[in-house]
Amino acid sequence: MSRVKLVATIGPVTDTEGAIQALVQAGMDVARLNGSHGDMDWHAGTIKRLRATAPQLPILLDLPGSKIRTMNLGYEPRVALGDRVVLTSDSGHDGRVKVPISDAGLHDTLAPGDTILADEGQLRLTVQEVVGQDIACRAETTGTLRSRQGLYIPMASSRPTVVTEADRAMVEFAKAHEVDFVGISDAQSADHVTMVREAIGRPAPRIIAKIESQRALEQAKPILEASDGIMIDRGDLCLDTGPHNVALLQKQLIAAARDAGRPAIVATEMLHSMMTSPVPTKAEISDITNAVLDGAAAVMLSGETAVGRFPIEAVSTMRGIADAAATHLQSVLDHDETQDRFSIPQAMEDAIALICRQLPVTKIVAITRFGYAARMVAARMPRQSILAVSDDPAAARSFQLLPGTEGVAVDIPFSRTSLDHIPKCLEALWQCGKLVDRDLVLVTAVGYPRSGNRMNLIQTHYVADLRESLGWTL
Repeated sequence: MSRVKLVATIGPVTDTEGAIQALVQAGMDVARLNGSHGDMDWHAGTIKRLRATAPQLPILLDLPGSKIRTMNLGYEPRVALGDRVVLTSDSGHDGRVKVPISDAGLHDTLAPGDTILADEGQLRLTVQEVVGQDIACRAETTGTLRSRQGLYIPMASSRPTVVTEADRAMVEFAKAHEVDFVGISDAQSADHVTMVREAIGRPAPRIIAKIESQRALEQAKPILEASDGIMIDRGDLCLDTGPHNVALLQKQLIAAARDAGRPAIVATEMLHSMMTSPVPTKAEISDITNAVLDGAAAVMLSGETAVGRFPIEAVSTMRGIADAAATHLQSVLDHDETQDRFSIPQAMEDAIALICRQLPVTKIVAITRFGYAARMVAARMPRQSILAVSDDPAAARSFQLLPGTEGVAVDIPFSRTSLDHIPKCLEALWQCGKLVDRDLVLVTAVGYPRSGNRMNLIQTHYVADLRESLGWTL
């Protein structure tokens, strides 16, 4: 069980059952699909193959969002310094003469002198003139304009929050295909998250909010509280805030996520050189290592596994680097014990920290229907592995994103009026070999749950004693 999880993006080079199996064997913990690329049929087929190949693997589907993008291009122009590039909201073009974009009204908001960035900021365009639907630009750097490529336009970065019709359609698609997580592109506020939550209308899929702008940074705490986790999109974050503070912002966001009991995924160009090379750069090795040591719940590959030349090698490399770093990860069980604690669950977290330090606990079992206990314990990154047990199979699968955590689904109804389900869950874990006689387990759960009563119980047991006392048999 990995202390740090690995999210890999599935794309044209990895959407077969054979490639998916190879990615899982190399160390993929969560499969990501980017809703801005591919059509619904492709996503449906890929989800079907993922479920057939790795049924317990969580799936994260990014919503398209309102980001301005190029359209599907028949020709992807390579742009040199000084070239004239014409962007247009006329969708009848294919990229040869003019490059069509997704925003039909962008020409009304831009003026000569404005800047447009593409290709993760590598390609910089300066607007020279706007004529009708056409935006004529001069290339200040070299780069390539590709299909469905995001464009960053500072003048358009303060648009109002909106859940687009494409987002709503993708949410319905995610629900119909039992996707585990949806990612909100450029989450702007807690209200933005709530709008998506209302569109979902049920516990699953859960929500990962992508932090990629100054506005999102300013709203990070309420966004964390409203969501089920965050993704730190360093590409757009770097464009919006400048390159100098991105590493520091990453550390701050990871710490805030851990304090909120939410997983943080670090993304963007973690092994970018492995798009074309079978080995990483030393800087990339350090980048992954530092993300792990910062306390990231997961690290992510994007183009490396979606369209890169070495997708399996990229996963294997990231897995090795992350696991090596995790062996030096100092537990943050006691990271906030000096702070004031104002609730039973928070006090329980501190008690779990103390017990896990003072006793030779080998495993932590969190019995949790929707995951609160699992999230809060996992956020403290104990050295012990965590078994998060739920009577909801979809919830159990989603727990796989949490650091050091394995989600386990049991066919045991959780009681609200007794604790009878707790020993039954432990017996089920013993029967399937996830607990063994020599284990000393710490169990946390909620007993007699009522509104606001979320985690109020701790037990410690030697598994051999439970087996003998309760008469467990295989």
